[in-house]
Amino acid sequence: MMEYKNIVVAVDGSKAAEKAFTKSLAVAKRNNARLILAHVVDSRNFSTAEAYDRSLSERAETYAKELLDDYVKQAEAAGLTDIVRCIEYGSPKVKIAKEIAANFEADLIMCGATGMNAVERFLIGSVSESITRYASCDVLVTR
Repeated sequence: MMEYKNIVVAVDGSKAAEKAFTKSLAVAKRNNARLILAHVVDSRNFSTAEAYDRSLSERAETYAKELLDDYVKQAEAAGLTDIVRCIEYGSPKVKIAKEIAANFEADLIMCGATGMNAVERFLIGSVSESITRYASCDVLVTR
């Protein structure tokens, strides 16, 4: 049976991500794996707004740190010891599957099925769909 050593779980504060995180705790424990908590600040969203409001990126960064701190506490409470925080900037679709997974030699990426409506999914595609398409390792999408 294959063992996962490096598990990347994509978290963004959504209910879907929360489910993926909860499931990742059990998978990491069972495999005695390192858990990489990955949050990508989608910087494309505020590049134009940034001109008007400098604090947007700072708020996004503060939110990301608090989110990951909370997840680390939960992971430690669940008995995990090998936990890594990863905050990146850019497009979550590309960063998670290509860069973060490669940087941490991930053999599994876990993410939630994103809650976008049909129109958004048609226009831009979901993050989980992109991760599945571009990842070079296993991907588990939680429902």
